[in-house]
Amino acid sequence: MTTFFLGTHMPHWLGLLDVPLFVSHRRLGRMKTLPRARGTWALDSGGFSELALFGEWRTTARQYVAAGRRYRDEIGGLAWMAPRDMMCEPFMVAKTGLSVAEHQSRTVADFLNLREIAPDLPIVPVLQGWDLVDYLRCADMYERAGVNLAGEETVGIGSVCRRQATGEIGLITSTLAARGIRLHGFGVKTEGLEEYGQHLATADSMAWSFGGRKVRPCAHGRAQSEANCIHFALAWRDRLLARLSSGLSRPQQLALNLFDLPAVVA
Repeated sequence: MTTFFLGTHMPHWLGLLDVPLFVSHRRLGRMKTLPRARGTWALDSGGFSELALFGEWRTTARQYVAAGRRYRDEIGGLAWMAPRDMMCEPFMVAKTGLSVAEHQSRTVADFLNLREIAPDLPIVPVLQGWDLVDYLRCADMYERAGVNLAGEETVGIGSVCRRQATGEIGLITSTLAARGIRLHGFGVKTEGLEEYGQHLATADSMAWSFGGRKVRPCAHGRAQSEANCIHFALAWRDRLLARLSSGLSRPQQLALNLFDLPAVVA
């Protein structure tokens, strides 16, 4: 893995931090005045929340493109943006009432449409599925549409964040990486990065915030927990990257306490 994007639900951090950040359109879209980015960042479409809430995409392609151009121009530093993809977890498929294959077809079609109407934006393809056969089918859909996935700088792989401790995801990512595809793992937790991070070119995670809910009170302010703390997030990121590059065996890595954090200077 060459680049790790720190996930954040605090879009104003774009103007405070120079580390790579991963921010949702659903959060940025609420801001009247946007921050100017100090570093590089990537845009999550917010598709998981939109589909979970409504069972369909209600943000239109034109609305999403307009937002993407605004973010690119006013914030700056935009590395890439996800399309309006459709996740394939069983509960999400049940929510929409569609099949996995239909979710995949719509994901590919949306990518093609967004690239056609906004060739100026860095929109990346995303592979969706549930098992290995699904992901290979999705990859073939892109190839049949004329998209050379191995020639793309970034290709997202979705629907993995809730089952990443299983060997199945390692098989899926290793198979796709063997095709020369530079994968980005969405919402990858620590266990997932340890299991299959070597198959990812980039990844993002907000695991620091979920873990921070258990650390009370916040050591850097008046908040009830560390779930929203910029210092906690940065310390978590530093320890995660050190852990992944340490060369320790997996049992040794698991013996470390990720949330036994050192003091952070404000």
